[in-house]
This record gives sequence, C-alpha cells and structure tokens, in this order.
Amino acid sequence: MERVGLWLALLALAFAGPVLVTPASAQGPGSDRMPVELVAEGIPQPGERWMVALHFTPSTPEWHGYWSNPGDAGLGMQLDWELPSGWNAGEPLYPLPQRLVIGGLMNHVYEGDYAVLVPITVPEGAALAGAGTIGLTVSYLACTDTICVPQQARMTLDPARAGADPRFGEWRVAIVPPLDSAARFEFARDRLRIGIPIPAATQLGAPHLFLATAELGGDDRPVYTGAQTFRRQGDLLVVEIPLEQRPLPPGVDAAGAARPETIAGILDLGDGRGVRFAAQPGDVPLEGVAPLEGSSDASLWQLLLAALAGGLLLNIMPCVFPILSLKALALAKAGGDARAARRDALAYTAGVVLACAALGGAILLLRAAGEQIGWAFQLQEPLVVAALFLLALAITANFLSLFTIPGFAISGGAPSRGGSFSTGLLAAFVATPCTGPFMALALGAALVIEPFHGLLVFVALGAGLALPFLLVGFVPAIRRRLPRPGAWMEQFRRWMALPMGLTAAALGWLAWRIGGGEWLALVLVLGAAAIGGLALIGLFQRRARGGTLSLFAALLAALSLGLALLPEPETPAGEAGASLLDPVAFSDAALAEARGSGRPVFVWFTADWCVTCKVNERVAIERETTRAAFEQAGVIAMRADWTRRDEEISRMLTRQGAAGVPLYLWYAPGEEAEQLPQVLTPELLVQRAQATDRSPPPRP
Repeated sequence: MERVGLWLALLALAFAGPVLVTPASAQGPGSDRMPVELVAEGIPQPGERWMVALHFTPSTPEWHGYWSNPGDAGLGMQLDWELPSGWNAGEPLYPLPQRLVIGGLMNHVYEGDYAVLVPITVPEGAALAGAGTIGLTVSYLACTDTICVPQQARMTLDPARAGADPRFGEWRVAIVPPLDSAARFEFARDRLRIGIPIPAATQLGAPHLFLATAELGGDDRPVYTGAQTFRRQGDLLVVEIPLEQRPLPPGVDAAGAARPETIAGILDLGDGRGVRFAAQPGDVPLEGVAPLEGSSDASLWQLLLAALAGGLLLNIMPCVFPILSLKALALAKAGGDARAARRDALAYTAGVVLACAALGGAILLLRAAGEQIGWAFQLQEPLVVAALFLLALAITANFLSLFTIPGFAISGGAPSRGGSFSTGLLAAFVATPCTGPFMALALGAALVIEPFHGLLVFVALGAGLALPFLLVGFVPAIRRRLPRPGAWMEQFRRWMALPMGLTAAALGWLAWRIGGGEWLALVLVLGAAAIGGLALIGLFQRRARGGTLSLFAALLAALSLGLALLPEPETPAGEAGASLLDPVAFSDAALAEARGSGRPVFVWFTADWCVTCKVNERVAIERETTRAAFEQAGVIAMRADWTRRDEEISRMLTRQGAAGVPLYLWYAPGEEAEQLPQVLTPELLVQRAQATDRSPPPRP
C-alpha cells in the first residue's frame, strides 16, 4: 500500500506544477535517464558498520537528481531495503547539493554524477555465508529544466562477494562531514533562526544553508528563494531563514502541528566546503552579532566620528535649520552673559542627545526582541505621522506669532534652560526622517555591534546635531559675529515659517500616501482644530488674560484624544508612484528571480518620508537618460518602498549593514551586491549601465 502511494505521488508530481513530462514517462518508470548502481566498500565485518553507495550517472548532462529535501519542486530519493534479520540501514549521507532556480522555484539538486552513501549496521556474530543477497528498490526523480521523469531501479548485492570499489575513497571525501558541536534553533515571528558553532578562523565564502527539515510545524514553510541573513561573532554563526504561511487543508489546526524537536541541514561554507548539523531548540542570541554582508571593518572611533558628522549635517535640513537659527538669534538677543549662554547651550545639547539616545535605545531593544526596524521607524506608523503633522503646524503657527510658548527661544522670547532642553528634544525628533552622508555606515553598524557601543553611536549622532549651537554658546568669538538684535529678527522668524510650513505640507502628503484621502481628511480636521485652539490661546496671551496654561492642557488633551480615535489605515493608499524605469516591486523571491535571469539588477530602497531619497530620484533615477541606458543594457530595475513597515525590506537593509533608507544596490550578472553611494550623481547609473557586459545572458 505504501509503494502504491509513492507512485501515485510520483505521477502526480510528474503531471503537475511547472515541470513538463513527455509521453515516454507514461510507459512506466525505469532508470534510463539517470542509471544508478549499488556499490559496496568491501566485505562487511560482523559487529561493524558497513558502507554501501548509490552511484547516479545521468545519461546526458542536462539531467539532474535531487537532495533529500528537493526544495520548492522535485522529489527526494526513496529507498526500500530487503536486509537479513538484524541488519539495519541508516540515514543516507549526501554530498554538498547545488541550487537551481527555475521559474522562481528553488531546487536542491546534483548535476553530473554523484554518490549517496548509506551505512548498514551488521550485527555481532552475523554469518555472511548464509545471509543471502541484499535487495534494494530505489525510487527517485530525474529532471531537466523542462522535463521530470520518475525513475526506479531494482538492485541486489551479495555481501559475501562484495569487492572493494576504488572509487569509494573519492565518494567518501565528497560526503559533507558532521559538525561536532551542538547547534540551536528558535522561531522568531516569520523567521527561523539557527545558531551554528563555527570556529572564528573558518573562512566563509558565499554561505548558504540547505534545510533538510522541510516540515517546521504550524503553517510555516521555508522560503527557499528568500534572502538568508548571516551574522557572526567569534565562534557563533547565526543564520536566519525567512518563513511564509501556507494554507492548511480544511479541518487541520495549525496549532496542532508541533514544532520539530530537531532541525537538520547542511551549511555550505563556499568553495565546495560544507558541514552538516542537527540543531536542538534553544536561545539564539543576536546582540552584538555582526552581519557578514555589508558589515564594516571600521573601528568604534571611526563610527563615532561618522555619526558626529552625520548629525552635524542634519542641521541644514529644512525641518531643523529654522529651529537652530532661531535658537542662535535668541541667544544673541539675550545679550552677552557668557555663563547664561553656556547653560542654555548645555540644556539644548542635553535635550538633543537624550532624544537621540532614547530613540536609539528603543531601536536596539525592539530589534533584540525580534522586530525588523531601523532609523526613522516611527514614520512608518500612521499615528506618529499625524502627530508630527500637528506638531509641524504648531511650530509654523508659532513662527507666524499666532501664539507663544513661554521660555521657548523659537517663540521670540528670552531663552530658559527648560525651554532650551525642550527645544533640543523637538529638534532631534523632527530630524529623524533624514539619513544623509556619513550616517549610513555609523547607524548601520550601531544596530549590529555590541549594544552599549551601538548606543554610543546614537549619542554621537545627537552630539553632532547639537554641536553648532554648543559652539555658539561656548565660543565668544562666534557669538560676537551673530547679527545685532533688532526688529528684523521678528521678520526673520516669520520667514522661517516657510520651511516649517513646507515640512507640514510634506507630512500631510505622507499621511495621504499612508492612509488615503479619507484618512488625510480626518487628519486635516484635527489640524484645523489645532490651529483654531492655538489662535484662541494667542488671543488670550495678547490680551494678558490668565488661564493660558489650562487652555494649552485642554487643547493637548483634545488633540491626543482625536489622535487616539483616528482609525488605523488597513492598507497603504496605493501602489508606489509611477516611474520612468517601470520597476519591479522588491521581494526576496523577485530579487532571486531577477538575478537568475543573467541580467544586471538595480535595486533602490526608498520611502515617501525620506528627503534624500526623493532628491536622488529626481537627480539620478527618474531621468530619461537613465531609462534609455537601462533599456539598452537590459537592466532590471527594482524598487523597495519602505514607507510602511515591510519586514522583507528591513531584513535586506540589515543584511547590507544599513540602518535605513536610502540604499542603492547594483548586481552585475553573477556577482554579489555592490552598494552605491547614498548621494547619487546624475550620470552614475548611466555609467554603470554602459559599463555592463552586453553579451547575451545565459539561458536558464
């Protein structure tokens, strides 16, 4: 009955899926496409393990066989033994498999001839002369890129007459050796995480993990074409394999499908080397484990300097520059008290550094808990975008003198330590959407190095953001060069409402992109209520009436309630905007398929809230010359839109050592990713495409 079920499965596979079976396969299984022979290592000895080999030889080079776990398609080998009493056949031992992607499906295959070894335990006192012959029926699948044919071979072997085959030494060397240390595995949301103890001195080429355990319990299945993430610290290699949920048959409860007690596989170390392992359930740490791809060899001091420079450049962003400018002018207006200037600068710096450190600490904690997030992750949350929109409106209204905030220098009054501290918090928070030059290296490394050192990187970023005002407060020569106070300062403050108003408009557009027109309308209603309430507060302030603090508290409570009652957008507002390059939407499977085409691939990671991304798109990507160069070179363009949280994109950013967007990757045919600069020049992509080898891509 079991044999009938096997052949029904073979025939169903042969006539279904992406493969095509010729009419010849319907005549019945044989072994003509990939003949197999049963070979012994020598005469068995009682009480010892005896090794036999199944040697497969394809009839022509286009045929291939399959590993025990064939991947997305195919069928593993089935063995039906007829052994003497007391004799037992162990699990087959395989050489290192190869990867073959056909039609977006990952196959674990062997091309060319290969041998699978099977250990057989011979009992003590076994009489070889009377044992008789061993029988074996092998059922397997032989395939080309277009045809799959079920194969079957019936073989016998007489142990008493088995001679030593000289090829056995070569076959034994090809078998993947076992790992002599225990591995661990755990499930982390949509990923399988495996910690494999590999000596730190082991050189890794392009590693890949072949998962032998295909059934993972519940409704999870491995995404074989997905991008695997490798991280390393000392003697520990951590591998993450993406998972997806598959529909279960009616009546089957996912919770009833238990997780496996052991997960086995083969780790391909590159250059034809590999180890096989069996992992047990256990904790697999990620803290301080650095990614293999995109990781930086920079020292901690280099990372801190890069973060400092990146924070310094944030000051020229349109949402930060008005705040910094008005802080400096308020200091000039306050007079020449050097001690007060230093206190004010330190309070502002404390607010900036505390905000950056708190944000960095939140990112590190969430990532340690398994969340795939990066810099500016809060802008992927609709309610945060709405709150920032209201905040930008309030700052714009303040710059237009609609109302004032006592103690805040940006309101035009004298600075205070509490107001300067709060202004620093504000400046750091509104600066988070930006990732500019120098920040990519530092923040990307901060997410994977030792957590304390990572937190220091975020502190350095805050110090860089606060550095200009810190210098104004502590260097008298700079303060003396500030413009003298006068009526022009009020006009300048009103002009600073323009960049802040543009920031509010950009956040409104982002709200529309995230939630659609109806959701934006609700946000605009809250914005109108906020402006109305602030105008009323300003009226009370100008008439010197009391109760303004109570009005502030009531307005804040009303707006907080309104934000809490906003419905959560179920889906993004729509597809990403049109592009001249007609890009493919990013996914691990789409990237694997594009790279398998033999054509160059350009992937750009962007978000609607990323100012640098939009500038690069306008300057270098969305250009007719770029489109023409890509078309001539056959470049596949792929866009990864990170406006809303996407864990596949987050994993890829982490794998490349990037903390956020923008990120630009160029894949030459057959090569790994090359990271392009974060600031693209107009001709960079055109030159990359023109330098591409224009020979026809290889046939899949």
